[in-house]
Amino acid sequence: MTEKQNPYVVDSVEGFILTIRNQKVILDSDLARVYGVQTKALNQAIKRNADRFPPDFAFLLTHEEASRMRSQFVTSSKRHISSRPRVFTEHGAMMAATILNSPQAVRMSLFIVRAFVKMRERLVMTHLLEKHLAEIDRKLLSHDASLRDVYERIRPLLLPPPVPPKRKIGFRAEESHAKYRVGRKG
Repeated sequence: MTEKQNPYVVDSVEGFILTIRNQKVILDSDLARVYGVQTKALNQAIKRNADRFPPDFAFLLTHEEASRMRSQFVTSSKRHISSRPRVFTEHGAMMAATILNSPQAVRMSLFIVRAFVKMRERLVMTHLLEKHLAEIDRKLLSHDASLRDVYERIRPLLLPPPVPPKRKIGFRAEESHAKYRVGRKG
């Protein structure tokens, strides 16, 4: 069966991938379900082949991490989290397929790898998009300051001209006396 014949599997595997300790991982129960074996059988096979699973391939969650996971999945009855589940990185999930050695495990390992690759591509695209947006933001800030300066210089030109004070019509007593005194000789 090819990926095109069963695209649901890749999508469902992607949904199983979590971020723990800043790593993308999959729970032992989810990996067992994908590979078509019981979680207990998967973990027994891992214990028999412990040398193939260094900490960067698989690790047990701490009690605190497991407790947090259980509280996150309280609403999800599909996930049964044991007291300290084991989680697998992309390489650990592949290694698990090699020790299970069943046709379904081998076939499904390809889907898991593709799911991890898809997620990695999305992360890269997200990072590139964030970088591009930051660059645009920097440019806008520098342009914003330049535009503000131009606006401040142009603003007086946009304002209506000041209205000259209106002269009062008629005579004022001080003005008429002042002219009279200045104009008189003697």
